[in-house]
Amino acid sequence: MSDEPESVSAGRGVTPDSLLHTGGSENPSAEDLVLASGRDLTPKNLQWAERRLAREGRAAVDKALP
Repeated sequence: MSDEPESVSAGRGVTPDSLLHTGGSENPSAEDLVLASGRDLTPKNLQWAERRLAREGRAAVDKALP
């Protein structure tokens, strides 16, 4: 067994896809999506995020993160 974290030891330098996802246990808020996308918290951006979350759900945040 290795003392290295799984992201380092599994694949030697390549992080497994299962570790790259946000994995939050709750539904993200519009504010979460705005911040994840690198936008400013403005009423217009919050409305955009609400529409996108309604259309795509949690996947909207996953798509916004690198």
